[in-house]
Amino acid sequence: MTQVAVGELGERVPGRWWTVRLDAVGRGSTAVRVTCSRPACAEQRLPSTAAGREAAVAHLKAHLRAVPAPRAEAYCACRAEGCHTHLPDTGRPARGEPWRCGGPVVLAVLADREGRWWQAMECCSRCAAATPGAKTVTTSRTPGGPQTTGRPVPATTGVGAPQFSDHQAPAAAGADVGAPQFSDHQAPAGTGAPAPTPRSVPARRRPRQAKIAQRVVPHDLQPDVLRDELAELGDLFRAYQRREQPDLALLADLQERKARAFTTWAGVTGDDDLREEARRAEQAAATIRRQHQQRTGGVAYGDGPAVTRLLTVPTQWEHARSVLAHVADHAPLPGPEARLLVLMLTLRTAHTGTGNLVGQDVNALGLTDPQDLVEKLTGCGWLSLPGTVGDLLASRPENPTPITVPSLVPPEDGAGPFTFGRKMRPKLSGWAQRVVTDKKLRKTKAPAGPRLLALTLATQADPSGRLGPDGQGVALDTLTTRVPADSDGLRHLIDRLTAADWLTDTTLTDTRLTGRLTERVLPLTCPLL
Repeated sequence: MTQVAVGELGERVPGRWWTVRLDAVGRGSTAVRVTCSRPACAEQRLPSTAAGREAAVAHLKAHLRAVPAPRAEAYCACRAEGCHTHLPDTGRPARGEPWRCGGPVVLAVLADREGRWWQAMECCSRCAAATPGAKTVTTSRTPGGPQTTGRPVPATTGVGAPQFSDHQAPAAAGADVGAPQFSDHQAPAGTGAPAPTPRSVPARRRPRQAKIAQRVVPHDLQPDVLRDELAELGDLFRAYQRREQPDLALLADLQERKARAFTTWAGVTGDDDLREEARRAEQAAATIRRQHQQRTGGVAYGDGPAVTRLLTVPTQWEHARSVLAHVADHAPLPGPEARLLVLMLTLRTAHTGTGNLVGQDVNALGLTDPQDLVEKLTGCGWLSLPGTVGDLLASRPENPTPITVPSLVPPEDGAGPFTFGRKMRPKLSGWAQRVVTDKKLRKTKAPAGPRLLALTLATQADPSGRLGPDGQGVALDTLTTRVPADSDGLRHLIDRLTAADWLTDTTLTDTRLTGRLTERVLPLTCPLL
């Protein structure tokens, strides 16, 4: 068996080699850049990892279609990269070993398992077969050096396509890059000897079982690229679960890929459950993306700056809505003044049923007769004080009055009506206090009704301030449940909030209120997601 001597390299041309890379643009950004080692290729910038990966693969495929067939006179490009199949440069004559370089020259593709780089190179078929993960996309018409006998090489397709250990690639120079190639199509005479089977991929009777979202991916699912994507996604989700620290940007990318893959899977099989799973993945990706943007301070609406909210995360917003709903269902007295005072006292005592209060907390709510209202709450048993109402209204921050709401005291063998903890309660109470004592509400001497409506609308707007889910408005039934008022009274309250620069572009119909919260009050909102 004849081998390629080291001296022969001087009579041959070096093999081509280029790399396409995917890198992050910078810390705190989800954008990525795609670069190619070929000087003529310009850098691309994409908004997400998923979009960058698609662009990188498309860029490499375009190169593979554009380049001519592998040159029979080229020697291995991987020789300069420390390929373990080449002889070490010891200065001594090369030994004749049957597994060294040989076979036709091929164009092979390597890809990083993490999807961060892709490489294409000209090398001999033996080096391509011995390189783990290498995929042959086309073969030279004549062998690049003396040939040796050996087992057939598995055919490989384009980037990301599956490999078959019992298939052999045809060596036609005009074969399309990325087209499937099979061993039952024999190579024409004179096109070179078949390459050896890669030792790094053992033959298997059946591919390993792939799972994602508690579903087994059928081993015969077609197309193969879909099955490969589902199997890879399952591995990536399991790897994410083992992470010590969360990465919401990465998780959102995975959910987006899952949504696309499940949509394709549903189209292939006609399974409505898969389509529903894809829809849930889309919703999860959008929610996770917003959470990441909010945590990193990157949420900007319209052309304005990012909004920094008093309550910063969706769980806090949901807890605020739960308190408003509880008070609407359990207020002991009618009217907006009683509802507002009960709401503020509930927030002060929500965790254990007890809390501290000073006179200014009550007097700042714009109540007509604070003393009479507090006496009614103590008289009906909803509120308990250690002294008189006058003592409460006269108390100062250095000597607060302890209060108790018996209905909020958790039983010994259970929990209270709210699920948030001790540290969450003062955040919610502080948020409500900021809303009802807003500077312009105080300046216009707004009564309890507009302040209660301001609290309600702050929890019923989307992130940009438009009222209702997706800006479709708030149902009138919801408003009248939270704010005791008829349609005429509600219109008057809306006018008061508009005058106080809380609302704009409002329209009140028989069924709903549409409009927008002003930019001034967006930091006090709890957006609907």
